[in-house]
Amino acid sequence: MTAETAVVLSVLVAFTMALVWGLLVVAAQIQCVDAARTGARAAARQDPADAVVTVARDGAPRGARVSVAREGDRVRVTVVARPPVLSGLPFEVREEAVALAEDTVGTGGGGP
Repeated sequence: MTAETAVVLSVLVAFTMALVWGLLVVAAQIQCVDAARTGARAAARQDPADAVVTVARDGAPRGARVSVAREGDRVRVTVVARPPVLSGLPFEVREEAVALAEDTVGTGGGGP
C-alpha cells in the first residue's frame, strides 16, 4: 500500500503543478493582451515609440519583448513573453493589438 500511495501522490503533485503552470500561462497571456492594447492606444495617439514601448512594458510580464510598427494608417504593437516558472520550455505567449492612427482619422485613409 505504501508504494501505491507514493505513486498516487507523485502523480497528484505533478498534475497540480501542471494546473498551476497553466494558470500562470493564462495570466501571462492576459497581461500581454492588456499591454498590447495599451501600447496600441498610445501609438495611435502618436506618442513617441520609446514611450509606447515603456507603457506596454509596464503592463506586460517581466522580460517581455515589445515591438511597435506603423503599417500605413494603422499601428501594430506586439508583446511576446515567456511564461513564468518553466521558462526553459520553448514556449512563448504572443499577442498583438492594432489601432487606427489618430492623424488619419477623418481623412478617408482607412477604416469604415
